[in-house]
Amino acid sequence: MQGLVLIVDDEPNAARVLSAILAGEGHTVLTASDASKAEHILKSRDVDAIITDLRMPGRDGMQLFEHVTEHLPDIPVIFLTAYGTVDSAVNAITRGAFYYFIKPPDYVKLKSMVARAVEQRALKREVAELRKRVAAGSGADRIIGVSPEMLKIFNTIEAVKDSMSSVLVSGETGTGKELIARSLHYGSVRRDRPFVAVNCAAIPRELMESELFGYEKGAFSGAAARRIGRFEAAADGTIFLDEIGELELSLQAKLLRVLQEKEVERLGSNRKIKVNFRVISSTNRDLMREIAAGTFREDLYYRLNVVQLNVPALRERREDIPLLASEFVKEFGLREGKTLSLSDDVLRVLGGYEWPGNIRQLRNTIERAVVLARGGAITLKHLPEEVAAGASGCRDASEPRTLRELEDEAIQSALRECRGNKSLVAKKLGISRKTLYKRLEQLGL
Repeated sequence: MQGLVLIVDDEPNAARVLSAILAGEGHTVLTASDASKAEHILKSRDVDAIITDLRMPGRDGMQLFEHVTEHLPDIPVIFLTAYGTVDSAVNAITRGAFYYFIKPPDYVKLKSMVARAVEQRALKREVAELRKRVAAGSGADRIIGVSPEMLKIFNTIEAVKDSMSSVLVSGETGTGKELIARSLHYGSVRRDRPFVAVNCAAIPRELMESELFGYEKGAFSGAAARRIGRFEAAADGTIFLDEIGELELSLQAKLLRVLQEKEVERLGSNRKIKVNFRVISSTNRDLMREIAAGTFREDLYYRLNVVQLNVPALRERREDIPLLASEFVKEFGLREGKTLSLSDDVLRVLGGYEWPGNIRQLRNTIERAVVLARGGAITLKHLPEEVAAGASGCRDASEPRTLRELEDEAIQSALRECRGNKSLVAKKLGISRKTLYKRLEQLGL
């Protein structure tokens, strides 16, 4: 396996010889004459392996190794020195060095060790990427977006994911509020702990208290055995209170106390149980209006709303529609055993529709289209009537398009191909960024 190898040696001839040998094996080689220059290279280049001398002017190879171990622990470090001793070799290996050679080395073995080091680095990258995908989810469980509104949400998620502070996610139904809650949890240090979701609108009011706090055997008729509540089940993890605005006032008071004290008391018991959890809640209601109407507690609102994330409606992030639609086509195409694409007419219609049901409605629309499609492309006939009729500027596929419409389709196609990178889009289309932004504004993108 070939990779990018950094050689750190203050002897130019030694670095030159080793560079030639490794280049002959297909590796790309960078060189540095001291540790400081090597660290400067590491700031801008994603190196697969480092081969370093031990003694060098200024900061030595061991200090470079300590820097790499602290800041870039996945990069394997191989020592190659003329001043080696048994003690220094043992010290380097026990501290995590990949290998230790004395000059002149056995070059056959050195080439083998470099190949193994590069392979190990590649495996670590692959594992990190898999973990990232698991944390972020895939298909329907992955948050997708390049719009400014979504980028702001991504930045906030990254900033607060490891905090214990409460988060309130607000937005219309179908905008993906639970996906954001899951992203906060599974991208955090609590990813291996429970994520417990409670739909406050779906659980009957008379059962909600026992669901949240649990109960002891005999606490009420039908309580045949002890049952722990959702807060206990979320110990050391995250509890997600979906549609918190649906919770009745009497339970809001009990919930406030649990959040303040981090203690729960099962029904039928007077023993308080300490529970550590993070709470994320969501709502499609205007809670300030509910507070004014007397249906939601103001003190609970401020307890829940330490960090607020406002999820935009799909009609407010139209540049994300092609990305979302394409992802859903892949998801359902894989399920149905089909390879499909979206026609330009369909993309134009999807981009012009208001989507009152937001992402959930778009996902259902694409699922239906994938099931109905028999050819290689999804066309207007595969869309629900209300979507095709409700999109502005919609017309029959056989009707000739104006030059302006063709230009608009080219812009949207380039946006999809460049995944929203406007600099690349402008370059691809051969227009200035200023012209592109003006056209995007006219398109509502």
